[in-house]
Amino acid sequence: MSETPAFPLRLPPLLVERAVSAALEEDLGLAGDVTTDAIIPADAKSEAAIVARQAGVVAGLDLAEAAFKALDPATRFTQIVDDGGKVAEGGTIAEISAKTRALLTGERTALNFLGRLSGIATLTAAFVAAVEGTGARIACTRKTTPGLRALEKYAVRTGGGVNHRFGLYDAVLVKDNHIAAAGGLANALRSLRARSGHLVRIEVEVDTLDQLEEALRFPIDAVLLDNMDVGTLKKAVKLVAGRVVTEASGGVALETVREIASTGVEVISVGALTHSPRNLDSSLEWEA
Repeated sequence: MSETPAFPLRLPPLLVERAVSAALEEDLGLAGDVTTDAIIPADAKSEAAIVARQAGVVAGLDLAEAAFKALDPATRFTQIVDDGGKVAEGGTIAEISAKTRALLTGERTALNFLGRLSGIATLTAAFVAAVEGTGARIACTRKTTPGLRALEKYAVRTGGGVNHRFGLYDAVLVKDNHIAAAGGLANALRSLRARSGHLVRIEVEVDTLDQLEEALRFPIDAVLLDNMDVGTLKKAVKLVAGRVVTEASGGVALETVREIASTGVEVISVGALTHSPRNLDSSLEWEA
């Protein structure tokens, strides 16, 4: 993983509360947990632990804790591994003491968030480790689960990666279809400069070296080198010569990412971080 940040990464409490509330509402519906409520007395209390069934990087503990506390505000949730920390197979991630109903009802919501985000963090950490020493940074994309983008991008940072733009609103990325629809790159950039504030950075996607040469004739900040082979990437980086930020994208895999990084690109964006991670398997183990 990358160097530990100077301050701990945390999700905004309002975002956590909103996500957990929506997830519990989806699970409980209009009638609540009809199984647990029929079996367990309302005043019963229990203790349990969240245990990893496989090794990985943990992310999403605030969400797991919030799921139980939404059902029992008196829940005691003790993190054994912090977000961004590594857990071994069979290792304990957290210990919980709460009303039994809260533990049983909140279990799946808590584990769903924890498994999804930890899976993203674990995959990100693997990509970051694969390019260690090259100077390249691993970034996510907008290929996220609808409604969960902020959470998934947080998990990428937890795994040592960096975030690309969060949406269509916070950065400019001129893609091939924008250029085609505008009647050329010059027209697209002219309109952008007329309407964008002075702090807005502009990135242009290019597929060929000819397109790159054209893009570099304009005052832009970054180029996205899309689906280029390694040989072409090396030529592109040499052509840019440090004038703008270089980003490689398209079909990046763990098996190929180091070779891509060796070309000298500064950022490698990987859609798989958020669209194809494998959940980190964990379970709620009863203790008392």
